[in-house]
Amino acid sequence: MARFHRLAVARVAPAADDAVAVTLALPDALRAAFAHVPGQHVTVRHGDVRRTYSICSQAGAKALTVGVRRIPGGAFSTHATRALAAGHALDVLPPTGRFTLRPRPGHFAAITGGSGITPVLSMVATLLATEPEARFTLLRSDRSAASAMFLDEVADLKDRHPGRLQALHALTREERHAGPPTGRLDEARLKELLPALLNVADVDGWYLCGPLGLTGAGRAALRALGVRRERVHTELFHVGDAPPAATGKAENAGDTENSGDTENAGATGATLTATLDGRRASWPVVPGETLLSAVLRNRPDAPWACRGGVCGTCRARLTDGRVRMDRTYALDEPELAAGYVLACQARALTDRVDLDFDA
Repeated sequence: MARFHRLAVARVAPAADDAVAVTLALPDALRAAFAHVPGQHVTVRHGDVRRTYSICSQAGAKALTVGVRRIPGGAFSTHATRALAAGHALDVLPPTGRFTLRPRPGHFAAITGGSGITPVLSMVATLLATEPEARFTLLRSDRSAASAMFLDEVADLKDRHPGRLQALHALTREERHAGPPTGRLDEARLKELLPALLNVADVDGWYLCGPLGLTGAGRAALRALGVRRERVHTELFHVGDAPPAATGKAENAGDTENSGDTENAGATGATLTATLDGRRASWPVVPGETLLSAVLRNRPDAPWACRGGVCGTCRARLTDGRVRMDRTYALDEPELAAGYVLACQARALTDRVDLDFDA
């Protein structure tokens, strides 16, 4: 199981009017542990607070950079944007995440909103630097030019790789004289804009990253334009420390042969058996609580970060029993079909539930 490592802050630089780029030095002994695939993120621990931030630096660099936008009342983001400085240190977990682009020849495209540009910046930088037969189209949306993260970095990539990076920038709250018209990129606008921007069928992989409204509109537009589902990759970024509103419930069945069939554990409590870092143990679950809460009471080293069903840090495989999840944003359909759940969202429906965090 991954462990936190204390990393020195090498640099804190402005990334927008309310955001910073935090560069962490990687000692030689940790370079392998912190090697990342473009699109991955890290979990940062600050006191009792944990937050996940996407890596924006090119893969293989000697340092690791993340983008942090200040959120009103945000415990860590306020500290990072106002007080964090070179010479400070942060506790950081090694990179993880499945929203990734491994460099290969082809044409790739992204639709991003706000800080959703962060993992895509790493994808673009790594892809264009390491794969000469690749090109990228970026459609990004921000409230205003001042709030747009990494404008200079995207411009530098266009200059460094002429003809291989096409970038369009839509602003939702600011008029501009050129580029896409002002306003939100909803499904109708995307269905009109994307075919005018590129040959939709020619794109080998689509990457959608940003708030729920934008990523949902992007998926719907691409589906209407005939893009196959396996070519569309999504990562949800939400605004604020509170998670987005629940969108429904999902049940995931493990091996239910011996798990009981009354599905009344929400009222009576359940027994959770969990495998974590090679150790297996069983504990009672308080009625109505999430399985992550039950695990953390007994194994405070269990993986978690957002508790909102977004980051996927607490992903585990359900091997016995049934659970209900209110949010499944961090899981794709093949993962759900394979029995993976988010412990922070899972509540027991049966008397016995078995989770494997090592799967």
